[in-house]
Amino acid sequence: MIRAVAFDVGECLVDETREYGTWADWLGVPRHTFSAMFGAVIAQGRDYRETFQVFRPGFDLTEEREKRAAAGKPEWFGEDDLYPDVRQTLSALRAAGLWVGIAGNQTVRAGGILRSLDLPSDLIATSDDWGVSKPNLGFFEALAKEMPALPEETVYVGDRLDNDVIPASRAGFKTALIRRGPWASIQQHEPDAERVPTLRIDSLAELPERIAALDAAER
Repeated sequence: MIRAVAFDVGECLVDETREYGTWADWLGVPRHTFSAMFGAVIAQGRDYRETFQVFRPGFDLTEEREKRAAAGKPEWFGEDDLYPDVRQTLSALRAAGLWVGIAGNQTVRAGGILRSLDLPSDLIATSDDWGVSKPNLGFFEALAKEMPALPEETVYVGDRLDNDVIPASRAGFKTALIRRGPWASIQQHEPDAERVPTLRIDSLAELPERIAALDAAER
């Protein structure tokens, strides 16, 4: 039986379009140029942070975040940046008796923003909170310690094969690949996109019914 569901943040719960646009503005490059290079870096299987190096060699993301904050332009997202299916789905899962967690590669500041949104959840945690980032299996071990369920009783939902689905699966979790955002769009035709996820979804709204069907099939 599935007893818990945990969610990645970026492109799973939060549409990061505006945030990456502000990074293009910070770098002083057209937004469409930044987006095109961002996609090219992902398609080549490289770390997305290499995108910044193309436009500003030696770019330090942590340092630049601090500079943005000092300039009154810190990383930020709000209710309007949540995907439309987020609140309804989280509420429906909790109403079905499932424990709901939110855990992704995010900064301490982003964690604070998530908590301020008062999302229907039992846990909100970030990689900065735990001192370990995906795809390191230590991230999923830290998540497992916070849950009232075993990994095999939990579905981890994410948009990336490399950071979410594959490492979560290796850590013993069931997984759901949501096909939205740049990573999912680029990675969706890779063999692992068919082979590894327990579920493939196009909307979080599918989860309550799909999880119920998964439970029924395993009885």
